[in-house]
Amino acid sequence: FSRTGESGSKEKIFSEMVYCLLTPQSKAVYCWAAVGELKNKGLLFKGGEEEVAAELRKVRFPNNKSLYILEARSKLPGIMHFLKQENNPLELRKRLIKDIKGYGFKEASHFLRNIGKGEHLAILDRHILRNLKTFGVIEEIPESINEKKYFEIEKLFMLFAKDLNIPPAELDLLLWYKETGKVFK
Repeated sequence: FSRTGESGSKEKIFSEMVYCLLTPQSKAVYCWAAVGELKNKGLLFKGGEEEVAAELRKVRFPNNKSLYILEARSKLPGIMHFLKQENNPLELRKRLIKDIKGYGFKEASHFLRNIGKGEHLAILDRHILRNLKTFGVIEEIPESINEKKYFEIEKLFMLFAKDLNIPPAELDLLLWYKETGKVFK
């Protein structure tokens, strides 16, 4: 993951940003395929709302997500600058949530992990939460997760990773694999 962030390539970073915008309530493989189509058709950096939405047909909420992509694209220079200047993953995540419509804690953490700047952040999706419950790390899967609850579960995830002596980013991939049967990306 760190190679994406280290290269500093605007296209690679924006591709990951878009991918993480697309993933809520959608299959990862369809989201990455949609990013590929946007790149192949020259729409990632130049496509309009309808053109982008047309390539998101296998992703949930394509119209909303196309708007999020266009808005994120307009903010990309400032975000790229901030990513180069700031090294604190908590500050990076907070700024991304503030600046990118469609990003919450999970999406921002996912993006930062994918560009090598969030190895110690938890991506609390349904797969991870289910496994945390199975292993007794949490008692129940919350119906919704506010900021306080996210931090609480993230802390438990980090302690679980430490107890297992597995880096958090690797534990995330391991639990994802356990749940889905594949490692994607």
